[in-house]
Amino acid sequence: MKRPWLVNLLSILAMVAGLVAWIFLPWYGVLALAVAVGVWLAVTRSGRLSLAAARIGIASLPQRWGASSVIVIGIAGVVGVLVAMLAMGEGFKATLDQTGSDDTAIILRGGSQAETNSVITRDQVPLISSLPGIARAADGKPLVSPELSQIINLPSMGDGSDANAQVRGVGPQAWELRKQVKIVEGREFGAGLRELVVGQGAQSQFRGLQVGDSLELANQDWAIVGKFASGDAHDSELWADAETLASTYNRRAYQSITVRTEGNAGYQSFKAAMDADPRLKLDVLTTRDYYSKQSEGLTKLIKILGTVIGTIMAIGAVFGALNTMYAAVAGRAREIATMRAIGFRGTPVVMAVMLETMLLAFVGGVLGALVAWVVFNGYTVSTLGQNFSQVVFQFRVSPELLWTGLKWALGIGLVGGLFPALRAARLPVTTALRET
Repeated sequence: MKRPWLVNLLSILAMVAGLVAWIFLPWYGVLALAVAVGVWLAVTRSGRLSLAAARIGIASLPQRWGASSVIVIGIAGVVGVLVAMLAMGEGFKATLDQTGSDDTAIILRGGSQAETNSVITRDQVPLISSLPGIARAADGKPLVSPELSQIINLPSMGDGSDANAQVRGVGPQAWELRKQVKIVEGREFGAGLRELVVGQGAQSQFRGLQVGDSLELANQDWAIVGKFASGDAHDSELWADAETLASTYNRRAYQSITVRTEGNAGYQSFKAAMDADPRLKLDVLTTRDYYSKQSEGLTKLIKILGTVIGTIMAIGAVFGALNTMYAAVAGRAREIATMRAIGFRGTPVVMAVMLETMLLAFVGGVLGALVAWVVFNGYTVSTLGQNFSQVVFQFRVSPELLWTGLKWALGIGLVGGLFPALRAARLPVTTALRET
C-alpha cells in the first residue's frame, strides 16, 4: 500500500528537482542538451522511430486544435506575465544604474542610506571643495554641487490624485557636473530666482508642469522656465536653485553633495582625503554604486513576486497540459496501439508524445514572449523610489528575459507531457485495440 505512494512522491520530487535544474541551466547547457537529443534522434534507431511517431501525432494536431490551444494559450499567459514582471524590475534597475557613473561621487552623512535622512552642514562644503581629486571647470572652480531634496505633492496625470514628486535644489556647477542633463525646451533657472526646470519624465506623470506654467511651493509662486532630459532617474525630478529652495523651506543645511572626480584615481584620492579628515564624518560613494544600491530592494521584490506569480500560473498550465495530453493519448489509443503492434517500442512512443508537447510549449513560449515584448517593452510607468518620490522608468524586455520565459515554457511542456507519455508507452496493446 505504501510503495505506490512512495514511488509517486519520489517521482514528483525528482520532477520538481529536474524542473528547477532546467530553469537555472545556462544557455550553453541547454544548447549541449539540445544537440545531444538531436544527435540521438538522427543517429539511433529508437530516435528515428521517435521522429516517425512524432510526425504522425503532429500531423493530427489540426484535428485537435481546440485542445492543443489550451496548452499554447496557457503557457503563453505564464510566459507573458513572468516576462512582464521581470521587465519591470529590469527597467527600474536600468534607470537607476544609468543615473550614476564612476567619475562622480555623492557625499552623505555617515550611516545615511539615502538623501532624505542625510544632513551636511554648510561649513563642511568649503572643506569638501578643497580636497584633492576633484575635477575643475574651465574657470578653475571645483565641480561641486551642494544639494537638497524637497518632496511635494502634485496631481498625477492619470486621475489627478496627489503623488509625491521631488524638487532638487542644485548648485551652479550641477549642469557641468552632470553633462547628461540637457535643456530641451526653454532655459535654465536663474540663480536667486523662484524658477524651476522640470524633467521630461515628471512632466509626463504630473499635471501643470508645462513650460510657462507656475507652481505654488510653500505659498510662493514658482515659474516653470524649462524642461530637461537626462535619460535617467533625474528625468523624474524638478530642479531649482539650491539657495532659493533652502530659503523657501527654511532649510539651514544640505542633504548631499555631488562632485565630479578626476577619474578612478581622483575618486580614490578624494575618498582617502575625506576619510582622513576628522571634521568630515561623512560617507562617500560613486554615484553608480549609490543608485545601484537604491534599486536593489525593489528589484529583488519584483523578481520574487514575478517568480511566485509565474510559478502559480505555471502549475495551472502544467495541469492544463496534463489534461490535454492525457485526453490526446486516450483519443489516440488505437493509433498508439497499432504503432506498438508493428514494432514501435516504449521509448519511441514516449519521445513522440514528449516532442509533440514540447512543440506546443515552444509555440506558447514564443507567443507569450512576443506579446510581452510588443506590449511592455518601453512602456513607461512610475513607482515610489528610495526618496519617497515617484521615479519614472520604462519596462525593459531584454533578450535574457525572453530566453528565461522560453525556458519556463519548455519546462512546463516537459512536465506536462511526461506522465501522459509514460501512460501511452504502458498502454496494453490488446486493451487499446479493443477500445472503440
